Amino acid sequence: MTAPTGPAVVALGGGHGLASTLAAVRRYAGSITAVVSVADDGGSSGRLREIAGIPAPGDLRRCLVAMSAAGSPWAPAFEYRFPQGSGDLEGHALGNLIIAGLANVTGDFGRALELAGDLLGSIGRVFPATSTPVVLKAQVAGREVLGQVAVSETSGLITRVSIVPPDASVPAAALEAIASAAQVVIGPGSLYTSVLAVATVPAIREALAARSAGRVYVCNLRPQLPETAGFDEADHLRALLDHGVAVDVMVASGDPGPDRVAGVPVVRAPLARLDGGGHDPSALAAVLGRLT
Repeated sequence: MTAPTGPAVVALGGGHGLASTLAAVRRYAGSITAVVSVADDGGSSGRLREIAGIPAPGDLRRCLVAMSAAGSPWAPAFEYRFPQGSGDLEGHALGNLIIAGLANVTGDFGRALELAGDLLGSIGRVFPATSTPVVLKAQVAGREVLGQVAVSETSGLITRVSIVPPDASVPAAALEAIASAAQVVIGPGSLYTSVLAVATVPAIREALAARSAGRVYVCNLRPQLPETAGFDEADHLRALLDHGVAVDVMVASGDPGPDRVAGVPVVRAPLARLDGGGHDPSALAAVLGRLT
């Protein structure tokens, strides 16, 4: 349950990593805002982007579910995915279809997310990183690669990512939340295709740069193949810094290591779940809560 007197926290990213962060943040925050990547062009999200002309709904759905009321019957319903043999519905998550339908009915994607959050009893707000669909662009080993799926599957060294169009609008409320929050948590998640897909949106990067403190990067537990093959903690952090993303402290898991990387203080604690598959929300909450 969210502590009503806790700090205001913003979480940036996408995918399962951001959902894990939200599961941690809800344990100590008084208000929560998620600003979520919408560059996904694969699977159900990619199909709905093309059909309905909306930002990719999949990561937004995961975040809404991560902040749903305890015991909400809508949470498992939103995550239900139609199985093989379901015709045109095959592979679609029900929550993605609900969000797309609400967007078409209301004519307002932001309002659709609010209504989906109402169904789930969400304890926080969820905003897309951009109000319109965008394409992720990467420079990979001297060539240009377009599309989140293509970037995630490339085997070359990624040196730069950005969004197309670069001037895509960002919800004003998302920028206001970044400016006023006590803490902004960046990641964990796919470094280039989730975390930097949000943090390099120009208006979001500028909002982060305008802050003087409270910008926390949660580093991934391990490299993600092939996207960050061979990366260590320092490589993850330097990728953010090289893209102009301001960070005040990095949170890392595992064995002891340097207490500063590229001039940024590092806080270390055992953060992995017992199965090693991701960050443990309780352990992550304990560290992030101390940093507010």
